[in-house]
Amino acid sequence: MTQRVELATVRDRLAVDEVVTEYAVAVDDGDWETYRGLFTPAGRADYRSAGGIEGDAGRVAAWLAESLRAFPMRQHLIVNRRVRFGVREQDTGDTARVQADYVNPMGAAAGGEDEPTAPDFVCGGRYEFGMLRMDEGWRLNEVIVREKWRRLPSRPAAPVTR
Repeated sequence: MTQRVELATVRDRLAVDEVVTEYAVAVDDGDWETYRGLFTPAGRADYRSAGGIEGDAGRVAAWLAESLRAFPMRQHLIVNRRVRFGVREQDTGDTARVQADYVNPMGAAAGGEDEPTAPDFVCGGRYEFGMLRMDEGWRLNEVIVREKWRRLPSRPAAPVTR
């Protein structure tokens, strides 16, 4: 690899990583406009393994907004990011696949949304992100949540059965 190609790869890797971080922050903050803006026009998300839905980014954002209302305290921790670049229309680097593990503690409000309690619910698993390079930068084309475990209040962590 030439230095120019290596530098471009590093820049793409940082840009892809930023999209993953923006995704987590948007969900945690309930910023559904930003969430939708992270996706390509045809982008889809699949939360079925976590008891959710699959659909286009707008539909899923609406479902998340309603479902997560009970948990005003959310903090995604996304780690072990494995980035792989692919080929689209014979141009190297126009697609990316990211596998990343997550832990997601969530808490209900004690006396209102501004007074969160300790986490009532914690889940973990692996995300699979599919990305495309667009004119405006990297965007999510696909998000698949593969929940592996969850812990409810006063219960030990248990594997998710499918």
